[in-house]
Amino acid sequence: MASTTFSGPVTSNAGFISGSDSLVSVAASATLTAASNAGRTMNLNVASGATVTLPAASGTGNIYRFFVQTTVTSNSYIIQVANANDTMAGVAIVANDGGNTASIFETVAASDTITLNGSTTGGILGGTIEIQDVAANKFSVVARGAATGTEATPFSAAV
Repeated sequence: MASTTFSGPVTSNAGFISGSDSLVSVAASATLTAASNAGRTMNLNVASGATVTLPAASGTGNIYRFFVQTTVTSNSYIIQVANANDTMAGVAIVANDGGNTASIFETVAASDTITLNGSTTGGILGGTIEIQDVAANKFSVVARGAATGTEATPFSAAV
């Protein structure tokens, strides 16, 4: 996919169209790049889990979206920052098993990793995560999904 840089405002009277290449299958561990992955949705679709590493946060405004297309049944889906200086700030909203209740988990100052284990921390079909590069060393994150058992935070400081 080619990149185009504009030096002034861009106006579209009929909207922007994103093609079928706006979806990326993640069936193995991967390191994302802004050129290949920004503005696209990464479908997490391997039951044995995968680790995805984000580009370094520099304040680009780039958005990286994830959709749990296949429930993880062994290992975990892990989304992590590129280096020890980058962190995440935001929340995970998790539907509790049983129907009509939810848990909300906040990041802490050192959060840099999201782990979806297929049960207590999410990773179940239909979960979504949106991560935006908002400043040098800082990502904004909102995660929505379902969990089972005793729900727990998907956020940790692991990088």
